[in-house]
Amino acid sequence: MDFRGRQHKLRLALERLKVDAVIVTHLPNLRYLCGFTGSAGVLLASTRRPVFFTDGRYAEQAAIQVEGARVAIAKGPALASAAATALKQGFRRIAIESDYLTVAQLHALQQVLGKAVKVVSLAGTVEALRAVKDADEIGLLRDAVELSSRLFRPLLTSLRPGATESAVAARLEFMARKAGAEAMSFETIVASGERSALPHGVASAAALPSGGFVVLDYGVVLHGYCSDMTRTVHLAKASTEARALYVAVLEAQLAAISAVRPGATTGEVDRAARQELKRAKLDRFFTHSTGHGVGLEIHEAPRLAARGEAVLQPGMVITIEPGVYLPGKYGVRIEDMLLVTAAGYEVLTPVNKGLIELN
Repeated sequence: MDFRGRQHKLRLALERLKVDAVIVTHLPNLRYLCGFTGSAGVLLASTRRPVFFTDGRYAEQAAIQVEGARVAIAKGPALASAAATALKQGFRRIAIESDYLTVAQLHALQQVLGKAVKVVSLAGTVEALRAVKDADEIGLLRDAVELSSRLFRPLLTSLRPGATESAVAARLEFMARKAGAEAMSFETIVASGERSALPHGVASAAALPSGGFVVLDYGVVLHGYCSDMTRTVHLAKASTEARALYVAVLEAQLAAISAVRPGATTGEVDRAARQELKRAKLDRFFTHSTGHGVGLEIHEAPRLAARGEAVLQPGMVITIEPGVYLPGKYGVRIEDMLLVTAAGYEVLTPVNKGLIELN
């Protein structure tokens, strides 16, 4: 990983924003900037060499993992040590990750810095850098997608009437761990029958019905990077109405995928899906955004939503996941991960999207 290159890009961003330094506390941002994977650390990044602060529990781990920064073992809170060092180095405008710092932490920081230092918000700056993946990250994301995709066909053997959604999720998660996954990207969604109309219907004690849709939404973490996919299958033969709903969602997803290209806005991609569902008179049942970025976190920039103005760039890895949810009846969602390329896009998820009917 090119940690020094990432730190250089951050320094350029600090210069543009006219701040002397930034105190980075969000763990995924720490991993992105210097490679640290522990649960306690603070990075003081400036135009000088960055300093990474942690406590004694992580002294050995930090010495092994941290790149491009000097490691300092704090005797007290790492945040206070970072603030004291910033003050000692004469910084007068210091940025914080306001999306992640608590009020108590901000108060403690200001107590150390005093009134001579201006503390400013720096929301989304590191996340904007993370939105465009480098070659190493794309390779790791491909590996995560490939692992999660391999689990889909074996999982189908668990989908039998009477089996609980939780049991299906448990088998999936066991297979994922056995295949090498570090964790699941998020709480596995197995939503069957009427529960398939819940966009985030995490696995429950409900038994799978003898017939109806089952939404399977899951992902794995591999080498720190997440995958995300959704497939909706049908237990028994689908009715004409159910099949038509599935086809409408699939066509909306394909329309959104076709809209992905460098220079397109996230709102344009979202609209492509909604317009297709509008033709089917189903747009009002599509109740969430069309997709999101994926990387070290399952939800990253950019967000593909109705009024999105972010511009797609080569190297972004995103999901396309429209869905239709008919309350009290059933729902369908189909999701792939895509890489935005210079020529357009590449679908990373290799799993077939034709309607599967399990008898």
